[in-house]
Amino acid sequence: MKKILITGALGQIGSELTHALREKYGVENVIATDIRKPEDSRVVSEGVFEILDVTDAEKMKELITHYQVDTLIHLAALLSAVAEAKPKLAWDLNMGGLINALELAREYQLKFFTPSSIGAFGPNTPKDQTPQVTIQRPTTMYGVTKVSGELLGDYYYQKFGVDTRSVRFPGLISYETLPGGGTTDYAVDIYYEALRKQTYASFIAQGTYMDMMYMPDAIDAIIKLMEAPSDQLIHRNAYNVSAMSIAPEDVAQAIQKHMPDFKLSYEVDPTRQKIAESWPNAIDTTVAKTEWGFSPQYDLDKMTEDMLTQLKNKGIN
Repeated sequence: MKKILITGALGQIGSELTHALREKYGVENVIATDIRKPEDSRVVSEGVFEILDVTDAEKMKELITHYQVDTLIHLAALLSAVAEAKPKLAWDLNMGGLINALELAREYQLKFFTPSSIGAFGPNTPKDQTPQVTIQRPTTMYGVTKVSGELLGDYYYQKFGVDTRSVRFPGLISYETLPGGGTTDYAVDIYYEALRKQTYASFIAQGTYMDMMYMPDAIDAIIKLMEAPSDQLIHRNAYNVSAMSIAPEDVAQAIQKHMPDFKLSYEVDPTRQKIAESWPNAIDTTVAKTEWGFSPQYDLDKMTEDMLTQLKNKGIN
């Protein structure tokens, strides 16, 4: 990777991945793009930034050729809960943007990454130790677009030789950027509310287990996968990755080790609860560990300690 273009760079993943790649490959070699340009963003202020609507293929092509890009990291998408509320928009953005990006990756022979999700699974998928290769029949528009993205990645690799790579991300927990409408967002919100109010009402029900990962591990996973030799990758679109399988009460108990007075209650959102129940409880990450050395460093307790410390340092209290 010498010149990297990132779409959706202001999102939860993009904002931290952009910074990490700039530190590793040089500020001038990472071009961040998004559909808006907030002046107070580190992504905008620390390096090259361009406005890009990913449904505009010509604009994307202009940026790829102008900056002589060799790697395209395509993150722009609507997340699960928002996608379910706006399914047509989700299809147009998630699939329209993806096919534009893949076509340009084919034309310019770019190394290509786009994330999939545990949302690509469905209610008929095995719930525990969900295999790398298994039934995928999602019941949400978000999941439909993610399965379609995995299949398109395989197609462009097999048909055109595009070096496509992907992971199925679980819920991602970060202190840098607020989430943008995902089913696993409670696991970020709970830390903010613990510090602000010492209480939190979870929109996901007690006992609902979902896979999660701390953002530093997610960023490390993307970089490690993109740097892996192509001939090592068999299940390239997309690898199961996860660091922990947790329910809301588990997060609450981890917080209570630092804040004994913290209280958890429940105000379940039926839409997001239904989505959560269609996903696995815990996935098997053996293939990612074997093929390219996936190795998360944070468990729930280590993540909780760091989340609370970092949020306090940001003035959240």
